[in-house]
Amino acid sequence: MKVVLAPDSFKGSLTSFQAASAMERGIRKVLKDAQIEKVWIADGGEGTVEAIVSMTGGQYVHTKVEGPLGENVDAV
Repeated sequence: MKVVLAPDSFKGSLTSFQAASAMERGIRKVLKDAQIEKVWIADGGEGTVEAIVSMTGGQYVHTKVEGPLGENVDAV
């Protein structure tokens, strides 16, 4: 059996990665031979950047930018 897991994050408690991993552990208890594909998604809010970076094999880039008031700010 093939199972696709594509949860969004559970705000304040689980990232989409953590939710998919928890679901996978539960499925494995019942269907040990299942083919499980985890897809991390987000709706544009909390967890969106993490989901995009994880699913595309991307990387975070830390740099300094100018904030709205002209001050230097650390950005990712």
